Amino acid sequence: MIYQPSQLHSFLSSLNVRAKKSLSQNFLIDGNILRKIVKVADVKPGDLIVEIGPGPGALTQVLLQAGAHVMAIEKDPVFAESLARLQTEDGRLTVFCEDVLAFSFEIPQRAKVVANLPYHITTPVLAKLLPMHAHFSSITVMVQKEVGQRMTAERGTSAYSSLTLFLEYYCKAAYSFTVEPTCFFPAPKVQSAVIKLDLRETPKEVPAEEFFLLTRTAFGKRRKMLRASLKPVFPAIESALERAGVPGTLRPEELSLSDFLRLFLEIQKSEGNAQHQRSHDQNQNKMLSDERLGLKPIGSL
Repeated sequence: MIYQPSQLHSFLSSLNVRAKKSLSQNFLIDGNILRKIVKVADVKPGDLIVEIGPGPGALTQVLLQAGAHVMAIEKDPVFAESLARLQTEDGRLTVFCEDVLAFSFEIPQRAKVVANLPYHITTPVLAKLLPMHAHFSSITVMVQKEVGQRMTAERGTSAYSSLTLFLEYYCKAAYSFTVEPTCFFPAPKVQSAVIKLDLRETPKEVPAEEFFLLTRTAFGKRRKMLRASLKPVFPAIESALERAGVPGTLRPEELSLSDFLRLFLEIQKSEGNAQHQRSHDQNQNKMLSDERLGLKPIGSL
């Protein structure tokens, strides 16, 4: 098995390659961890699994042994080519030598993502995958422990952040287990964590991009009270807070996702009313100008 240190070292030597720091390549060398990942992901025979950054293929092997069909996306051409050795008799492995951030997902069935993510692209990868509810039922990923704690933080804690709310908007996130640096080669300087994300439909009345402007603005000045931190971007925040039943003296980590969603809808109402008032005022000003010029409304011609 390629996860065994002696075999991994021999394999890397045969390819004349080393782990690339630029690609955050830290390879798992603990079979128990690999099996735990597959168990957390609830991989069943016949499942379609999208694996990102398989590297030498230790996790790929275990996924194939579980009876899954694996779509492996590997940016490193040497490793991508080497994965062909893991092909099963019934052809359950498909390899793409591409950058996942530029990859166009065209898959025949709803899939599960299972990946030891390159840590430097964790956030952009999740930002791409989470809105794809129609394509994926779940995402099970290895991330840096600190990031995993922020992903699954409880309201009112220091780890609770706009990232927490971003994930909760799209999915139910669960912290599965911690992985020590000794389980990798080369060993990273930080602990890791396996996180399971079960995707769900998003609130249709709340557009993501506009909603996340609200949460990012709030957490951008997390030590400030909401009415102060949001005022520069949302002028009508005072009335919106009152109608949403959210005290303006609260700080962002004290609000749940449902609180932010309710506040967002009230802000939209306030902005809509303000826009309507501006349009009304502009029409009134135009009518006054027309009267001064001696023009008559069309209806009276």
